[in-house]
Amino acid sequence: MHKSPLLTWLLVAGLSVSAVAQQAPEKVKIKSKRKKDKTEAAATPAPTTESTPATQPAAQIDLAGQYGQTITQEDLRKHLTILASDAYEGRETGEKGQKMAADYLSKQFKDLGLTGPVQGSDNPYLQHFTMERSTWAEGGTMKVGGQTFNWLVDFYGLGVTPFQQETTVQPVFVGYGIEQDGYSDYAGKDVQGKDLVILLDEPKSADGKPLLGKDGANSKWGNDYRAKAALAAEKGARSVFFVDFNPNSNFSKSLGRVSQYVSRPSISFKDAKPGTRRSSFFVSPAVGYKLLGTNEAAVTKYIASVGQAGKPVASPFKPAKFSVKAPKKVEDFTTENVMGYLEGTDKKDEVVVLSAHYDHIGVIGGEVHNGADDDGSGTVTLLEMAQGFLKAKAEGHGPRRSLLFLAVTGEEKGLLGSEYYTDHPIFPLTATVADLNTDMIGRTDKDHEGKSEYVYVIGSDKLSTELHEIVLNANAQYTKIDLDFRFNDPEDPNRFYYRSDHYNFAKHKIPVAFFFNGVHDDYHGAGDEVEKIEFPQMEKRARLVFHSAWEVANRDSRIVVDSNKK
Repeated sequence: MHKSPLLTWLLVAGLSVSAVAQQAPEKVKIKSKRKKDKTEAAATPAPTTESTPATQPAAQIDLAGQYGQTITQEDLRKHLTILASDAYEGRETGEKGQKMAADYLSKQFKDLGLTGPVQGSDNPYLQHFTMERSTWAEGGTMKVGGQTFNWLVDFYGLGVTPFQQETTVQPVFVGYGIEQDGYSDYAGKDVQGKDLVILLDEPKSADGKPLLGKDGANSKWGNDYRAKAALAAEKGARSVFFVDFNPNSNFSKSLGRVSQYVSRPSISFKDAKPGTRRSSFFVSPAVGYKLLGTNEAAVTKYIASVGQAGKPVASPFKPAKFSVKAPKKVEDFTTENVMGYLEGTDKKDEVVVLSAHYDHIGVIGGEVHNGADDDGSGTVTLLEMAQGFLKAKAEGHGPRRSLLFLAVTGEEKGLLGSEYYTDHPIFPLTATVADLNTDMIGRTDKDHEGKSEYVYVIGSDKLSTELHEIVLNANAQYTKIDLDFRFNDPEDPNRFYYRSDHYNFAKHKIPVAFFFNGVHDDYHGAGDEVEKIEFPQMEKRARLVFHSAWEVANRDSRIVVDSNKK
């Protein structure tokens, strides 16, 4: 069934979706939604840890295998049952539940024996920073050709706004807003500081097949609007007004489904440089025709001509000047990354980061969205890996390189916590060897139904062939599950490589590996509960991350950055 690109993003896509947030009240009335999973009690028990004979020579002891077995289903379940409970109210960034989760994690890190590395903080395990929470205010309007259009009726927006006061705009039409090899809507156009009108979707042949994707599938340009918004931002545009002229789309119906997300607060950095985050507006077809000074027949003809040519064609449109007012109410708040540090031995000045985001999307429509898989599963994996490495250190086998266990906030709002850390690192980025990021490893996606012994590994070959080989070897020796690398494809329309916290390290040329189970029907839904977590699979995936980290932390040479793949 067709869904508009925006709906696909809001309702299905987007690990890093800036799913605008709603401030949860101190007491929340929760709708009952839980059903006992009959299979929960039948979960496969964790294997018994085998002791190593004291007389066995140290060189022959498989230390990674020994300490990897400290990661158990029971412990994963214990922590996840707490963090993904209704009491934590969905752990939305800046809200009560996120603060509770930060407190829980910092206490766990301390109790395990990790050091709090944040100097000058009231809690050395917490990296506090100030954000702005903004909510769309009432009274938004667009005036085009003598006609007034209204907020949440004819148009709406996401992100920041340059239109707190009524502003006159002369838009620039840039077709589908696409630029890639052999196709550019921006050729010969200067859009610096301009406001753009861009068509959603992508060029298609006469029989409806996308022209820029692989094997008749959508390209990244057609899957969701964010690739186009990011490109427009790179080009220096001030804002984008997206319009969907697809006859199968229904703006009013779509608006009804997304309005609860639009009306929730969004967040951004308090000290963000002006213009670093752009606004995206979405207008009805009726508004779109007015903006372009045209009609349905002319738009249909233009779209067909682009599809027939397979490249941009000159448009007959003459965009109309209009005025727009889209105000926001803004308030400051604080949030925090949580981190625990384990000092290495002979290579302690080099740091390996193990990351996961502990925030989720909070309470929507009275229902807690607990995010057991996203990303409670990755968060509790951090705790279990820390326990394994600390046990190794206590027994005289501590890692050679230092380890930073980093639980970040604000991932669901645009990778904000990891962006803040990499812009304000506790340890120099030049000393940071790699980031192994765990985001959703507790479920099975539709492509692997009936064959759940798998995990997607994303980005491991982008910057370092050695890191890629480390993951392959760790799996071959220990976990022996199917490693699926399909999302390493630079043309992956889902763009998962760019949608979790590892990417903020990769931007700084730090090798990364992202471990992920793919999306499922409960992704960003109220059904993402502990009862649906597949703990036997989660245990194996968590151990794979541990074994990979063990090798990165203990090998003789720092892994080399020898690649720069897209």
